[in-house]
Amino acid sequence: MKLHPVSALLGAAALAAGVIAGGTVLAETPHRTPRTNFILRCVGCHGMDGSGSEKGGIPDFRNYVGAFSRDEAGRTYVMHVPGVVNANLSNAEIAEVMNYLMKTFGGTSLPKDYHPFDTAEVDKLRAVPVKDIVGLRRDISASLAKQGITTAGYPWP
Repeated sequence: MKLHPVSALLGAAALAAGVIAGGTVLAETPHRTPRTNFILRCVGCHGMDGSGSEKGGIPDFRNYVGAFSRDEAGRTYVMHVPGVVNANLSNAEIAEVMNYLMKTFGGTSLPKDYHPFDTAEVDKLRAVPVKDIVGLRRDISASLAKQGITTAGYPWP
């Protein structure tokens, strides 16, 4: 069957626009704000207010999460928590969400000299092998406690 040139042009335009048979096909995922990615990827466990659930093993972000931004070990830890590992976000988006979390929920735990995560750092830290995320958190929390810095309750053994 031969298409009329105008029909062929309209068909090509529809494909280029990403509209096929009534459904939308996007060539690229649209950029979402860090807050939107937080809502889509983190709220299910941590809640909109960042409170988490100690009983459920989900740490409270509020006035605690910033403590993990103080050194490379803590920054590595937050790149390997299950919510980040399974977030299906690019490393640039992870950096944005992490900075959103730190600034929104870090409160008194966020160091005055906080330096934001960037894509290159996220690339580097996510490449570090972490075999025991619970053990790493335990070690970091103990180190922070020696410095007088508290972290959220965490019930895992």
